Amino acid sequence: MRTSTLDIRLVGAGYSRQTQLVLKRLLDVVAASVLLVLLLPLCLVIVVAIKLTSRGPALYRWRVVGLGGRPFESYKFRSMYDNAVSLRKALEPLNEMRGPVFKIRNDPRVTPVGRILRRYSLDEIPQLISVLKGDMSLVGPRPPLREEYEQFDEWHRQKLQVRPGMTCLWQVSGRNRIRDFDEWVKLDLEYIEQWSLWLDLKILLRTIGAVLRGEGV
Repeated sequence: MRTSTLDIRLVGAGYSRQTQLVLKRLLDVVAASVLLVLLLPLCLVIVVAIKLTSRGPALYRWRVVGLGGRPFESYKFRSMYDNAVSLRKALEPLNEMRGPVFKIRNDPRVTPVGRILRRYSLDEIPQLISVLKGDMSLVGPRPPLREEYEQFDEWHRQKLQVRPGMTCLWQVSGRNRIRDFDEWVKLDLEYIEQWSLWLDLKILLRTIGAVLRGEGV
């Protein structure tokens, strides 16, 4: 049976990969539970702000692909106008990302409240529920939309060999400056190769700093 360099490093440190994965899951459940309780008042304020300033539901159903290519449904606070999906085709020539991902700065579909939510990553709070359910982790490669996944090259799909996360190296490595999807995936694969609980903790700390500085997309 093939043993990866990651497995060798973990065993050498006195921890089996399985033990670290169990601890990672424990961290996910405890942290997500605590954050959901602490952030509940803020969530109520966000829901009211969204409903008072634009038409449509406060939550956006986010249909994505997770571990091993398995589709699942998560939620975000809605940061765009309710007709955002129908407007995307007209905006595709403005796409600033090379590859299957669509991303533009100053997206006209984003609401004024949505810009604040995105700047401080507050729109992603509902994903903590997906972490509790086990569809996501706090740290891991960002899950792609189904239509994005279908356009992946074979090597891109290697990023789905672990559970997707709310934050990862891409989030804390100048995500506003990365414009090539291949570079994004390389960061995800770098995370997978170098993974350890210590790396997750470092990414979480850097994510907190990025959020407080308002460096969201």
